[in-house]
Amino acid sequence: MKGTEKIIAHIQADADAQAGAILAEAEAKCADIRAKYEEEASRIYSDRIREGVRACQDQEDGALRISRMEARKSVLAVKQEMVEKSFDLALEKITALPEDRYVAFLAGLAKNAAGTGEEEVILNARDRAAIGEKLIEAINAGGAHMKLADETRDIAGGLILRRGSIEANCSAELLVDLCKGEMASKLAEILFS
Repeated sequence: MKGTEKIIAHIQADADAQAGAILAEAEAKCADIRAKYEEEASRIYSDRIREGVRACQDQEDGALRISRMEARKSVLAVKQEMVEKSFDLALEKITALPEDRYVAFLAGLAKNAAGTGEEEVILNARDRAAIGEKLIEAINAGGAHMKLADETRDIAGGLILRRGSIEANCSAELLVDLCKGEMASKLAEILFS
């Protein structure tokens, strides 16, 4: 039996060698496949990290742009509010002039806006009661023949001249509004430079 045992041992040794070779080849293939996929996984991981960093940076840049824009809008709104308040203050100062200066101011407006000098002068109720007659005297001192209207208007100050159905609005509100267009940028420059 020794010969059979030798043959079996030899066959067993060859089978073991072949199995070992097949196993070594399989392990080598597995190692190659593992290395290839680890390299691919590492590349995908790096790409995703870069994409994530880029996305975060884009989000941060976008948020920064939006916050800067909102800040500029807020500053602009405050500037516009300050300019508007300046014009409101101008209106208040016009209507709060001392009586003699206010009468002279309104008389000048009436003379400049008059067409024929025969118009009716419409005031607000406060001005009509306080300075109406003085104003008519001041206007007519220059040769006009204007008269004080019986009606009043809801205006802050100034006057309205009427001849028939035609009216010339010289209200303080309109005068200030007319000045806004040309003076707003100059006023902003003065306030914010």
